[in-house]
Amino acid sequence: MPELPEVEITRRSIEPVLKGQILRRVSLSDKALRWPLGCDPQKLVGQRVHELQRRGKYILLRLDHGWLMIHLGMSGRLVTRAQLPKAGVHDHFECITDLGGIRLHDPRRFGAVIHVHDLASGMANKLLTGLGIEPFSDAFTPSYLAQGLMRRSAPIKQVLLAGDVVVGVGNIYASESLFLAGINPKRKANTLSKKSIEKLHAAIVQVLKRALEIGGSTLKDFYSPDGEHGYFQLEARVYDREGQPCHVCANPIKRMVQGQRATYFCSTCQR
Repeated sequence: MPELPEVEITRRSIEPVLKGQILRRVSLSDKALRWPLGCDPQKLVGQRVHELQRRGKYILLRLDHGWLMIHLGMSGRLVTRAQLPKAGVHDHFECITDLGGIRLHDPRRFGAVIHVHDLASGMANKLLTGLGIEPFSDAFTPSYLAQGLMRRSAPIKQVLLAGDVVVGVGNIYASESLFLAGINPKRKANTLSKKSIEKLHAAIVQVLKRALEIGGSTLKDFYSPDGEHGYFQLEARVYDREGQPCHVCANPIKRMVQGQRATYFCSTCQR
C-alpha cells in the first residue's frame, strides 16, 4: 500500500501538470471505486486547480468550487504524461489540462477520487478527522508522541500503523523506525520510556525523510507518476529480510504477523 512518502512523491510529481491549470476533460470509468465521485465528472470541467495539498494518504486538489480528494488505496498509482496513452481496463479516472493529464491506475479498485464542497464537513470530515499529526510538522515532537502513546496499551507497531497518533508510518516504515529506535514491536505503547520515545520520534522522522529522498518504496505496485521506481526497500535494515543477518549484531532477522501485517525485527537489537 502506498504510504506517506509515496503519496507525497505522487503529489509533487503531478503538481506541475495541475497547479494553476484548468481541467479541460474529466472522465470516470464505469467500474466502481471505493467511494462514488460525488458529482457528474462534467461539473469539474472548466474548473481551475488552485493548489495541491496532502493530508495523511490523501492528495487534496482545491478547485474553483470544492476539492478533489484522491486516495491510492492498496495498489493504486497516478500516472502523468504530456499525452496519456489509451486507457486500459484498470484505469478508472483521469483529468486533462493544457500541460498534460493524470490518470488513476488501480487494479484492485480500493482507491478513490471524491469531490467535496469543503474539508470540514460531510465525507471529507469523516475521512480526515481521525487522522493523527503529520510527522514533518513542527507540532510532532517527542512530548506529543509521548502523550499519544500514553493512552495506548496495544503493541507499539500496531499503534503506529493505526495512524491516529501520527500519520504515514506504514508497515515498512514502522518496522524500520522501531529497529532504529531499538524497540521490540511487541512492546505495549504505554510502557515505553521517555528515552525510547525520543529515539522513536527521531527514527520516524529520519526514516520518512530518507524514503522521500530516494523515491519511496517500490515493492509490487508503486511507481512515481512519471514511471520511476523507489529505492528505499534496497536500504531496509529489517523489512523483508527474514533469516538474513542483522547489520548490527549479525543474528538472523525474524518475522511475525501482527494485525495481519508482517513485522520484521531483530530480537537481539530490539528490546
